[in-house]
Amino acid sequence: MLRRIFPHPYLSLLLTLVWLGLVNKVTLGNILLGGFLGLVLPLMTSIYWPHRPILRHPFKAIEFMLIVLWDIVVANIQVAKVILFKRNTNIHSQWVVVPHDLTSAEAITILAGTITMTPGTVSTMLSSDGKAILVHTLDTDDPDAVRDEIKTRYERRLKEIFQ
Repeated sequence: MLRRIFPHPYLSLLLTLVWLGLVNKVTLGNILLGGFLGLVLPLMTSIYWPHRPILRHPFKAIEFMLIVLWDIVVANIQVAKVILFKRNTNIHSQWVVVPHDLTSAEAITILAGTITMTPGTVSTMLSSDGKAILVHTLDTDDPDAVRDEIKTRYERRLKEIFQ
């Protein structure tokens, strides 16, 4: 019964918290409206999620988000250094194929989104068999190190969360 009312409980909670963050004021009315949005939006979109992803370890998802946030800050500094202090002839952009072992479409999407959100890298294409992501890096001398870092830093954690 609860699954019918709250098809995506984490999403409902997240939507409520995001609403409270957007209005920047915690009042009873804002909590009720945020709760209403957190209830109605997942209900309206649940038809598009026939096989809802199951988070095996939700606390590892929080750890993953903190690591991604940290990596975004660090990558912003690295990209700023490249832009400000490197000459165009010294910037080595590379295409890197990152094979992955993820089976969940949601985990693959999060991996691609994480790569794109991190400044200096962009995920551009998923292979036709869905087993590799093509990534463009702004500046690297070692594409294998970029691939290995993505696999150990992000893919490993996503496997723990979703599989």
